[in-house]
Amino acid sequence: MMAMTRRRLACAALLAAAVCGPWTAQRPARAQQQDLSKVEIRVEKVAEGIHMLVGAGGNIGVCAGPDGVFLIDDQFAPLTEKIKTAVTGISDKPIRFVLNTHCHGDHTGGNENFGEVGVIIVAQDNVRQRMSEKQFNSLFNREIPAAPEKALPIVTFNDHVMFHLNGETIEAFHVPPAHTDGDAIVWFQKANVIHMGDCMFNGLYPIIDISAGGSIEGMIGAADRVLAICNDGTKLIPGHGPLATPADLKDFRGMLAGVRDAVKAQIAAKKTLEETQATKLTAPFDEKWGNGILKADRFVEIVYKDLSR
Repeated sequence: MMAMTRRRLACAALLAAAVCGPWTAQRPARAQQQDLSKVEIRVEKVAEGIHMLVGAGGNIGVCAGPDGVFLIDDQFAPLTEKIKTAVTGISDKPIRFVLNTHCHGDHTGGNENFGEVGVIIVAQDNVRQRMSEKQFNSLFNREIPAAPEKALPIVTFNDHVMFHLNGETIEAFHVPPAHTDGDAIVWFQKANVIHMGDCMFNGLYPIIDISAGGSIEGMIGAADRVLAICNDGTKLIPGHGPLATPADLKDFRGMLAGVRDAVKAQIAAKKTLEETQATKLTAPFDEKWGNGILKADRFVEIVYKDLSR
């Protein structure tokens, strides 16, 4: 239990730093002061040809087969070689694509390293736009510098894009602003696996980056869209947390809706943020969801500021 707590705290620190800025080998951000030398990449088989890599930062999806390797996200730049090593344990084929689920550094930090060796980086249009420009993250009060050219997606899409690789039909589709305004969810249709990106935090209160266009309503909407295409056998790779089921996603959606409704009621009653936090409205959810990067008061603050706009 203590080891799990330490891992969660370490991941929380890394994620908080990563949201504040891009991770690249040549342009280290504040987050790179964290020691990643002892991070190990754990490989978990999800379905035939589909794996999840767990290290530091967002969970990586891997589709491997005779046509090559397709990655979803790439964590932090200092972990690139460890990620490559983990992939070679799955497949001897080259990494051909990296698809970023959104713009945050714990999902795009390896882009420059992969881009420099010719891997094709793909993302929703807003991801390239945000990575191309200096941003400001209001949640952590940090300025985020623009990413270097090699880290930028070179193929972008608006609503959805299809890949036909390794006998798999892979659909990446954009959802209305949820975690950010550039979220992509990736559906491996044959394998019945869906990578949620940070539209799902399994067992953790989620970051909703309202400064990057995110919203609580969009998070709920993203959950609804995925639940509509799930069946009992669907496996879900969350952005953070362990491999999930549709039942886990329903619980996550229920928590989001419960907190949203409670905060809305406080705003309608003209309560201040501090008064809203004092009600401890998340108490029914804290035991399950309150042990991650965001504690209850911080999550309530995000939802309150979002719904007050």
